[in-house]
Amino acid sequence: MVKPDLSLDVPDLRGRFAVVTGANSGLGFGLAKRLSAAGADVVMAIRDRVKGEQAIAEIRREVPEAKLSIRQLDLSSLSSVAALGEELTAEGRPIDILINNAGVMTPPQRQQTSDGFELQFGTNHLGHFALTGRLLGLLRAAESARVVTVSSIAATQGSIDFGDVNAEQGYKAMHSYGVAKLAQLMFAIELDRRSRAGGWGLMSNAAHPGLTKTNLLSGASYGRTTPTLQARLTRLTWRLLPFMWLDIDEGIKPTLYAAVSPDAQGAKYYGPRGFYETVRGGVTFAGLPRLARSEPDMRQLWQLSEQLTGVGYPG
Repeated sequence: MVKPDLSLDVPDLRGRFAVVTGANSGLGFGLAKRLSAAGADVVMAIRDRVKGEQAIAEIRREVPEAKLSIRQLDLSSLSSVAALGEELTAEGRPIDILINNAGVMTPPQRQQTSDGFELQFGTNHLGHFALTGRLLGLLRAAESARVVTVSSIAATQGSIDFGDVNAEQGYKAMHSYGVAKLAQLMFAIELDRRSRAGGWGLMSNAAHPGLTKTNLLSGASYGRTTPTLQARLTRLTWRLLPFMWLDIDEGIKPTLYAAVSPDAQGAKYYGPRGFYETVRGGVTFAGLPRLARSEPDMRQLWQLSEQLTGVGYPG
């Protein structure tokens, strides 16, 4: 089956309010720049304020009128997630676009969040699950809000053992990354279903960037001070096999389409065109893994996520 080429036209976003996690580098940086260039007010929800200020300065060299602000957020800490939720709720501005982008990838040894969860599952999935729940009131207050969760082609390799989501029975870095990204994708699909059933008035979808040149792939893996051999080889392929890789401006397109295109749909998954949704750029529909098409599994993950985070959504 030939997948369609979906046309991305970014509308005028003046007056729209967006929150992007992990916006100081990589995909998040590219998304913050593109959204602000279209006129949106963008909150960069990040851990490191200094890096955030540097990112803002870099964006404003190209987009002098960019409306950007920094909010502290550590997705590996549920108390930090709650604090940001309280801060934005107190300010009271409805959120038009929430992009759950930040992530941790393949720490070499199993690590835990401050709340005791395996780092990748706890940060990438549970952190964003809790954040979206904390911001649900502001999302519902907006007119036709969108929540976009950034997954990965690694989600197709993931399978979830609901009895061991924290990898206590054995840790393999890439497997746990796939579990976390699959959980994020399942969350995005189930969030849209619950929104439609409950009349929440928001659209939820997901996207992945294919093979995009980001520091998540090429930098020092979490827990290391120097890049891994895999990371160094990744950078080498950027030079030797450039056709395999997308630049940031191309890699953000599926997520941007999901967030702002009038034609984007809820409960859909978007990715680049081409071989295994990786190399041609642009936007098309991405394939959903089996668990992201299984309502019983998505409901089970949702219930487990509420239990682990202590963040409840409306029934």
